[in-house]
Amino acid sequence: MARVGDVMSTRLLTVDASAPLREAARQMHDRSVGAALVLGGDRVTGILTERDVLRAVAEGRVEETDVSAWMTRDPETIEPSDSTALAASVMIHGGFRHLPVVDAGKPVGIVSIRDLMRVVLDDETPRGA
Repeated sequence: MARVGDVMSTRLLTVDASAPLREAARQMHDRSVGAALVLGGDRVTGILTERDVLRAVAEGRVEETDVSAWMTRDPETIEPSDSTALAASVMIHGGFRHLPVVDAGKPVGIVSIRDLMRVVLDDETPRGA
C-alpha cells in the first residue's frame, strides 16, 4: 500500500494569514495549485483553498479582505508515513480535497484528492479515454 509521503507534493505554497486574499489567489493561480498553507511560525495554522476563494468571490468580499477571513483554521493533517487509504478516508469524511502533511508537527507536504486518484488509477489510463 502506498504511503502519503510517496504521493504528496513537497512544493508548498505558503501564505501569511494577514496577506490580502487577492494576492494569495494570484499566487495560487500562478503556481497552478488548489491550496495554500497558512503558517504560524513553523506550524500549520490554516489552509486556503479554491473553495474558500470562490466563497469570497460569491459573497462579493474579495477587495479589502485578507486570508484569515476565509481560511480554514487548524485543518486536519496527516503524516507522510500514513497510508493513502487513510488520507482518502479523512478527505471523504471531512468533505475536502487537500490535506496538509506534517512530520513532527511541521509541514512537509500537501496531498490532494488528485494525488490519491493517481494511486488508484496507477496513472495508466490514457488521457481522453
